[in-house]
Amino acid sequence: MSVGIPTRASAGAATKRWAKSPNPRSNGRGFFFHGLHWSRRSETLCPMPMISVDTQFGCLGIEETDGAITRLVWNGRNEGSRTPLLQEAAAQLAAYDEGRLDRFDLPYNVAGSEFQKQVCDLMYAIPLGETRTYGDIAKELGQPAQPVGQACGANPIPVIIPCHRVLSANGLGGFSGDGGVETKVALLRHERAAGLLI
Repeated sequence: MSVGIPTRASAGAATKRWAKSPNPRSNGRGFFFHGLHWSRRSETLCPMPMISVDTQFGCLGIEETDGAITRLVWNGRNEGSRTPLLQEAAAQLAAYDEGRLDRFDLPYNVAGSEFQKQVCDLMYAIPLGETRTYGDIAKELGQPAQPVGQACGANPIPVIIPCHRVLSANGLGGFSGDGGVETKVALLRHERAAGLLI
């Protein structure tokens, strides 16, 4: 496994505490869309900073906007500045891939409705090695299971926000990441949660 940058960050824990930032989609300095930032000052399109990490699940790209993680994609690449937060996120993802990290400790900002944010917050809180069902989350929010499933599928930061730990009542459910359900199973096995699938 290789990380897109060299880092001295400790793999066991975050080296810094990061404060959550306001919604990065409109910050008074420009507009954000599809991972790009348009600057009023320069009137140019600039890619959001992204760092790539080569893992057993594929090459994952982590994107930052205004001091918060906003996206994780497959087939990621290094773009823009290598910020301290991206370096820390890369170190934590590498540690997770090697089985040395049980919980991500990173600030994130989910674009979307308040319901989408609530679902993502509940998924983020699911411990490694455990799973929940769409119905479990729906009950906690007082909402039907179907929109919960749709919100899980729209999670912009998979793995870090572990939507793979959410299953249907009688099966695996879906997974929007590269490789689909096979990747979901691989993530759960990596977390020693495969016994819960039987």
